Amino acid sequence: MSGTRSALSVIVAGGGTAGHIEPAMAVADAITALDPTARVTALGTERGLETTLVPDRGYRLALIPPVPLPRKLTADLLRLPGRVRSSVRATRAVIDETDADVVVGFGGYVALPAYLAAGRGVLRRRRRVPVVVHEANASAGIANKIGARLATKVLAAVPGSGVHAKGAADAEIVGIPVRSSITGLDRGALRSEARAFFGLPEDGPVLLVFGGSQGARTLNDAVSGAAAALAGAGVAVLHAHGPKNTLDLAATDGPPYVAVPYLNRMDLAYAAADAVVCRSGAMTVAEVSAVGLPAVYVPLPHGNGEQELNARPVVEAGGGILVSDDALTPEFVESTVVPLLRDRERLEEMSQRAAGAGHRDAADTVARIVLDVAGRSQAGEK
Repeated sequence: MSGTRSALSVIVAGGGTAGHIEPAMAVADAITALDPTARVTALGTERGLETTLVPDRGYRLALIPPVPLPRKLTADLLRLPGRVRSSVRATRAVIDETDADVVVGFGGYVALPAYLAAGRGVLRRRRRVPVVVHEANASAGIANKIGARLATKVLAAVPGSGVHAKGAADAEIVGIPVRSSITGLDRGALRSEARAFFGLPEDGPVLLVFGGSQGARTLNDAVSGAAAALAGAGVAVLHAHGPKNTLDLAATDGPPYVAVPYLNRMDLAYAAADAVVCRSGAMTVAEVSAVGLPAVYVPLPHGNGEQELNARPVVEAGGGILVSDDALTPEFVESTVVPLLRDRERLEEMSQRAAGAGHRDAADTVARIVLDVAGRSQAGEK
């Protein structure tokens, strides 16, 4: 690259799931807030949620072939060279077309091709584009483990994630980037508006329930099965059960049980609630703790246990309760969740502890690091 340009070009790679896309979009927002002239391009695949999430946030989306990866170094990785090569070529074309100054990866299907395409010597390209890696989970996936070896800067949400910067014992800990509409949320100020929006009573406790974009059967069955106990205790419920699921709710007297397929306004959902029952994906934990919402975390029982690891720092700080998937029953909701919602003093203490466990400024921190790395790239430090 020659000369000095007026605008930086940044590629963010975090497609596939909302857990990868949302941090990428939060950083993109923070970058453009710090430098309105910056051009941000998001990498994605045609089958990921980014096909709707990225354009909705106002960013350009460049599609490349997906490269599904195993969570660990196994023989499966050896069967992917052709697919990887094709995806790297497509990514390289995006890097060249955008004249990118930096690639920021958040894991997922598009991250590994981005890391490899940015590295010196791949496809015999002329220059190296610096890479910043961010690992959101407590246990890193293979893409970010490989990317960390090629990166100029390695960042992580929590210590011990398994990604390591060159010559360092661990990555720099910055938390998980969360969009400003969540980190800047004043739950108290929005409480009345939020409850009216969902048809919830202005007074009395409200329990929020959600299991991710597709819902979670365990959460659906346990909480809906305790509907009578919740209503009898004066607790209203806002429950996102997933677009392909329904709840079998018997008529009850008392506060409403509002069941919806999906929540498009998570900011208002958080503001309406006094506590939440949810999974503990990295992004969910980051948002729930950022807004200071007491939580009952129910880790997904599959995978390598990273969801439990995601929730542990907040739980150990006193901002949440951890319960296994098989232990979440209607009886648990009645015996543990209902008393929590009726204990205003305990809810307030948990709220403060949850908020204290998060990194509300993570998106801005990552954005500043990205701009620093990109600025050095523009200045000719390849």
